[in-house]
Amino acid sequence: MTSSGKPRVVVLGGGSSGEHFVGALRRLDPEAEITLVERRLVGGECSYWACIPTKTMLRATELVAEAGRSSGAVTGATLDPQRVFAWRDQVAERNDASQVEWLQSKNTKLIRGDAIAVEPGVLSVDDEALQYDRLVIATGSSPAIPPIEGIESVDYWTNHEATETLEVPPRLVVLGGGPVGCELSQFFQRIGSRVTLVEGGERLLARVDADAATLVEDALREDGVDVRLNARAERVTGDSLFLEDGTELPFDRLLVATGRTANVDALDALELTISKRGIEVDERLRAAPDVWAIGDVTGIAQFTHVGKYQGRVAAYDIAGRNARADYRAIPATIFTDPQVATVGNTEGGLSSTWDIQSVSRLSTYERPKRQGFIKVVADPERRVIKGAVAVGPESGEWLQQLTLAIRAETPIEVLLDVIPPYPTFSEGVFWALRELNLDL
Repeated sequence: MTSSGKPRVVVLGGGSSGEHFVGALRRLDPEAEITLVERRLVGGECSYWACIPTKTMLRATELVAEAGRSSGAVTGATLDPQRVFAWRDQVAERNDASQVEWLQSKNTKLIRGDAIAVEPGVLSVDDEALQYDRLVIATGSSPAIPPIEGIESVDYWTNHEATETLEVPPRLVVLGGGPVGCELSQFFQRIGSRVTLVEGGERLLARVDADAATLVEDALREDGVDVRLNARAERVTGDSLFLEDGTELPFDRLLVATGRTANVDALDALELTISKRGIEVDERLRAAPDVWAIGDVTGIAQFTHVGKYQGRVAAYDIAGRNARADYRAIPATIFTDPQVATVGNTEGGLSSTWDIQSVSRLSTYERPKRQGFIKVVADPERRVIKGAVAVGPESGEWLQQLTLAIRAETPIEVLLDVIPPYPTFSEGVFWALRELNLDL
């Protein structure tokens, strides 16, 4: 404890989750002694090598694609790869001076270095002892590299290299058909690479609604991506990926996008339960006595916004407030073109789907019309929505109304009595809800 009796709070990891925790705790407790330990840049993966740079890259190629769907009203739109990369680097910066200044404004000490847990209550940061009364682990995750023969000898890319590159590879093989693989496949294909996307499963986006995944697959193929499903990688050489069926896929670059693994190294001395997905926590984000874990390292839902939410819950708990994490309405967006947004649980229940081509806004937005839909899933007994998925322009923005509806358990009767603005895509939510036909 400090001389004032305040606990010493150490945050291990300065990514989005750790930063958000600092801001949340400081609002609750102006006097707490907070120290943040970060080995790289304050701001973390999302700011410099994931969400922010990739969405900037994708926005550039999407603008040109939208021009092509304007019935000739917009002409002459072209892509300049180096200007796209310059825009990305301007947004992502990879300079954390402003973040360091923000920490200072929150009266938070920053220590740069690698931390190792020595024993409960003590960390070693580059051989210097750091004591704590409360520890918040926000160490994030790293790209998971599959055990493919020969891969260790290849200078492959992960999202880090793909979001720092100034190169447009003539031939790019992308290994993994999840959100990262799909997004980066579309970007590099549109900017000039010949992309082959290799997915070992039966379809892309295995954790997303199957109908939505099919539309993304169709869009990628339309862009020219060579999508290989049920394709299992067997070995890799310096310039080729070989599949189990003997197919050789030559490449100039190999991009590995096969998921992520929680960063739990150097924590063995703590009394943690670590499963395959990450550090196990309770509903208050407690991982052990006086230890909390937040963000990707928990493996609960590896999204920046979930990590921030967990940071708020942990801050409330440390400050003595009553807070528990509720994951019933986790929103997620895949920023392909078309965009895919999901929220809640879409398994079981009563569902209805509305074709986005029947929403007036699409006529004003693009020609020819892109395929898409809004699907809502209801609990007919409780007469509330429990899940939803949408495929269409900016669906991650306008589906958010259902995030609130699911979390607040808003009766469907009330949702149908809400006035949607016209013409907007959100009007399609009303039509999908009406199609549930719950005798309302």
